Amino acid sequence: MECTVSWTGGLNTRSGMGFVAETGSGHTLMMDGAPDEAKPENGGMNLAPRPLETVLVGTGGCTAYDVVLILKRGRHAVQGCTVKLTAERADTDPKVFTKIHMHFTVTGKALPATAVERAIAMSHDKYCSASIMLAKTADITTSFELVEA
Repeated sequence: MECTVSWTGGLNTRSGMGFVAETGSGHTLMMDGAPDEAKPENGGMNLAPRPLETVLVGTGGCTAYDVVLILKRGRHAVQGCTVKLTAERADTDPKVFTKIHMHFTVTGKALPATAVERAIAMSHDKYCSASIMLAKTADITTSFELVEA
């Protein structure tokens, strides 16, 4: 796996702290920093997600992918899966994630709560590389709700 991240502001001082990532799979992702009123030259323009937000987004995608795949492999009638991640960071540098809560909303027909709970646990404990890495610094908790389709 590889990617290239390039600063977009090298020639354009108005670009602030914008970056474009080009992934090995051929996709692009924009990132930007928050505006810095005290030192505008150090801040972004708030035009895209923050780099650390993309870490959280990637973790949500990784675990949701696992949960859907595990449920489908178990022949459960899963029709939707949303995960809302809420995170806290350390107050001092490096401002790593210290707490992450993942709340899953899983939609389907007659989905057993035990199967959803098991799928989330399997993702968290075995399959989701992103959440397993983040668990080195963050206390990760999960919850879920079922929605009947």
